Amino acid sequence: HDLEQMLARNLKPNGALRRCFSTAGKEKIVMIGSGNFGSALVRILGRNAMRHDMFDDEVRMYVHEEIVQHEGVDTPLTEVINKTNENVKYLAGAKFTPNVVAVPDITKACEGATMIGFCIPHQFLKPMIPAITAAAAPGAKCLSAIKGIDFDDKGIVLISDILRDQLKADVSVLMGANVANDMATDQFCETTIGYKNASNGEAWRMAFDDPALKVGTVQDTVGVELCGALKNIVAIGAGFCDGLGYGGNTKAAIIRIGLKEMVKFCKTFYDGIDDATFLESCGVADLITTCYGGRNRKCAEAFAAANKTKSLDDIEKELLGGQKLQGTLTAKEVNHILKMKGLEHEFPFFTTVYKISYEDTPLTAIVETPY
Repeated sequence: HDLEQMLARNLKPNGALRRCFSTAGKEKIVMIGSGNFGSALVRILGRNAMRHDMFDDEVRMYVHEEIVQHEGVDTPLTEVINKTNENVKYLAGAKFTPNVVAVPDITKACEGATMIGFCIPHQFLKPMIPAITAAAAPGAKCLSAIKGIDFDDKGIVLISDILRDQLKADVSVLMGANVANDMATDQFCETTIGYKNASNGEAWRMAFDDPALKVGTVQDTVGVELCGALKNIVAIGAGFCDGLGYGGNTKAAIIRIGLKEMVKFCKTFYDGIDDATFLESCGVADLITTCYGGRNRKCAEAFAAANKTKSLDDIEKELLGGQKLQGTLTAKEVNHILKMKGLEHEFPFFTTVYKISYEDTPLTAIVETPY
């Protein structure tokens, strides 16, 4: 019924849906990123922007421009998205509401934005920050759905901390059991928003909570964010098991061992992480779905099935169609930190995943290492 009313408000006399334009004094949302998961999140943001009065109708999505084949013609991806209300390359078959506008220029996308979501591979983030800072509204609320960690000479750097530091903004994080291709068909799922500022956490909950996406909130940005990054390492291990032909018992053991090291890693490097966070969607639920579906498991399975004769880079190109493999990169970053701190032996599972991925360690070490 709500959707019918929303559509009725936005119909032209000829029955076509009109684009919606900005209204002063409302929250203006932009999503930086338009990949598989970013597009799945923007579908929800588009619906909620029209459903709730607190949001401006228009939701912008920054798209790193590329040329795609559309109706037999080479066409800029943003043009195709705005014409068809669909990201034909990264989330084909799933329609956006017409108030979602794809923008290839980062400055124009962020102009006047009061709520900025980030969902891009984290290695692309830093060069964009000056343009975002210059264009966005002062005091904009940010949210990171970026799964990964960085490091400096002192140790771990969380992606949300990079955003806090560079944008001088409050940053919430969103992580959960959200395989994008299932979200594309509005199958019910849950997600977790970790917040520091309660009113900003609530604004982001309003932006994402939907009949198809139940949002839980916790005042623990660090726990939520680390779960989202570390579970991709476990998914690589689960994929190795699949590629080696092991069954459900083995995978369950790997998931349990991986979860134990996730909790230990969080507690080793940070104080104040809430144990309950691991029972939220961002914790055990995201770990399970990622170890059974998702790109990290799929690529690790192919790597193991080929007995390491194909490189991870080649498998990424072959299977992911332009998306990035996150788990092996996170395994490398985590291993860098563990080496730096002399803690590799304390995390045998994370260390084994790294060594199988990047060194000469055999695949069978995934089940032969004494955990």
